[in-house]
Amino acid sequence: MEKISSDEIKSLMQKYNSKLNTEFLDQEDISSETGDVIQTHEFSEFRDEYVPAHMNFYEKMCDFAEKSLKLKPSETKKKQIEEAIEICHLNVTASGVYSLSYLLPIVVGLITSGLSMAIFNDMFLVMLSLGISFAMIIPVGSIPKYYAQSWRMNSGNQLVMCSFYVVTYMRHTSNLELALDFAAEHLSPPLSIDVKKILWNVETQKFENVTESLDNYLQTWKKDAPEFVETMHLIVSSLYESSETRRIELLDKSLSVMLDGTFEKMLHFAQNLKSPLASFNMLGIVMPILMLVIMPLLVSFMEGVKWYHLASLFDIVLPAALFFMQYRIMSTRPSGGGSGNDISADNPELKKFKNPQLKISETMTIEFSPTVISILILFFFLSVGLLPIFLHTFSDGWDLVMTDGFEYDLFTSIDDYSMDGAEFYLLGYRYDKTGANIIGPFGLGASLLSVAIPIGLGLAIGYYFKLKSGNLVKIRETAKTMEQEFATALFQLGNRLADGIPAELAFDRVAETMDGSASGQFFRTVSTNINKLGMSVSEAIFNPQYGAIIYFPSKMIESSMKVLTESSKKGPLIASQALINVSRYIKEMHKVDERLKDLLSETMSSMNAQAKFLSPLISGIIVGITSMITTILGTLSTSQEFTGGGGDIAGAGNALGDMFGDGMPTYFFQAFVGVYVVELIYILCILINGIGNGSDKLAEQDIIGRYLVRGTIMYSVISFFGILIFNLIANNVLKFT
Repeated sequence: MEKISSDEIKSLMQKYNSKLNTEFLDQEDISSETGDVIQTHEFSEFRDEYVPAHMNFYEKMCDFAEKSLKLKPSETKKKQIEEAIEICHLNVTASGVYSLSYLLPIVVGLITSGLSMAIFNDMFLVMLSLGISFAMIIPVGSIPKYYAQSWRMNSGNQLVMCSFYVVTYMRHTSNLELALDFAAEHLSPPLSIDVKKILWNVETQKFENVTESLDNYLQTWKKDAPEFVETMHLIVSSLYESSETRRIELLDKSLSVMLDGTFEKMLHFAQNLKSPLASFNMLGIVMPILMLVIMPLLVSFMEGVKWYHLASLFDIVLPAALFFMQYRIMSTRPSGGGSGNDISADNPELKKFKNPQLKISETMTIEFSPTVISILILFFFLSVGLLPIFLHTFSDGWDLVMTDGFEYDLFTSIDDYSMDGAEFYLLGYRYDKTGANIIGPFGLGASLLSVAIPIGLGLAIGYYFKLKSGNLVKIRETAKTMEQEFATALFQLGNRLADGIPAELAFDRVAETMDGSASGQFFRTVSTNINKLGMSVSEAIFNPQYGAIIYFPSKMIESSMKVLTESSKKGPLIASQALINVSRYIKEMHKVDERLKDLLSETMSSMNAQAKFLSPLISGIIVGITSMITTILGTLSTSQEFTGGGGDIAGAGNALGDMFGDGMPTYFFQAFVGVYVVELIYILCILINGIGNGSDKLAEQDIIGRYLVRGTIMYSVISFFGILIFNLIANNVLKFT
């Protein structure tokens, strides 16, 4: 046999290595060259099902920006963007994100500055538009980071429940893969997506086993939730314990570590809240109130200041700064606290309750869209609030004036009447100091009608969220009430099973013991399905049409019953012990929740007071006082008795009249202050919910709906009567001048 030389061997190896590299290029090389992330078609469909629609829209914008500008970030920036993209599962590239951060501000700047020049012909608004657009570069470029933080916050709120599900399942079945699958089934997105991705990476052979895949995922939580990492490591360690007693001890310790770590982090969070909340209070409430007090004098002495200048600062710049500040406060909230979720997302059958319903008969129910109702509310009140503008535009100077002695005169032209000798005007339009332009409306009637603008905006937004969340909140509160007593019910059910009573009979016994409670009703429904419909225990609970779980939409209850059905396969004693342990876990988690509420109670009560009545109350009073000052200054600057004639007094009056400008109508002042109050309450509600409940969208909608309706009505009533009363005072003061 002829011997092959080493050179020939090297030549053959190079030849076939070259062919292998050409035909079977490694996936990592493909991904680095094309910039695309390789994923299977099935996982892409799974991801698209759960990723929010606004994130999909953002992906399309990034794709368009990358094709248009093709900007590339620095290596440091690229690494940060890619890390955020990986966390929230965005299907974008770092180049697309970086390109969009410049393209979007450029487009917004060109459009807003063009509209400012075309509508108002004002360089201040043009420069403000360009400044805001320039400031957008950093936040737009940080959108993946914001998405990642939001994803982490949403996921972090479920870490305790994730640990609970895994530990609960592994107590009776020591299988990590099945335990993670059980947790993914009962968790809500986005953490359920992460857990399913752990299992998916094993199925696609990215990792050899579930332990390696889990370790890779836990790397992302080392900084934000080290207690969760420790908890999962203890759970994995229990797999290697030969002693059953030692295995159970490790599982119990793992959940205790998670609960204690969560409480400790929330303790530090509550302690560190005082400084940022004080800054938020100063920027959002104290400083605007001080500015509003001096606003009439500022406008009177500076003729170039218009109402839309102040409106752009109060209703755009300041709320944007407050929104960014509350987001920064929320980004410091630790993960793990809070477990609220939108029950309609977990149970599609409950989506119909997002619409208010009117029951006509037993078989007929009419649903109303919250969007349509909100639009009708907004349209009605805006029509009333904008009535002074419409009347002046289409009536050519028509006005209704009340003179001394409460006599009313109707004028058809602004030239037919004078501001002197009149008590109140409906519209109150007048010529400016140059006599060339008509300005207004300065009338009391217009000022009172302007209150309808914030009422329309506040009630439209408030009732939209109130109607959308009202029914679901009631259903979830019922489920939460049942969860609080469910631990006792599970304990009793476990004891019945331990006594050797079959599960079919145990449900009936516990239902009798807890008769009159929500848990008793649940067990009674299960017992009825078994006895009258001939169902098995599992079917009596989970049947899609008649199952008891349909009427009690709670993940906690559902998972507990799943544990019962799974553990009962191994015998009644195993099922009994599993239920007793689940009961103990539920009580421990409830105890930690109560301790967290106690930690945040002082902060929450202060913020609730600000949103409910303090901010609307103070703002309404300020508007009334400002209306009085505006009326006095406007009357003094235009009164012929004060500025006309001769003598020293008249000369002083002329000098004072020249000193004052035309002033700002209370109509516009109240309108943009009212809009700011609505925006402030909205932002406060988001902050209140974020601090207390984490990322609980259903609770957030409920808080916005309740507080915004109440706060808007309070502000509007106080503003209305404040303007009326202080204008009466102003007219009485002017009679003696």
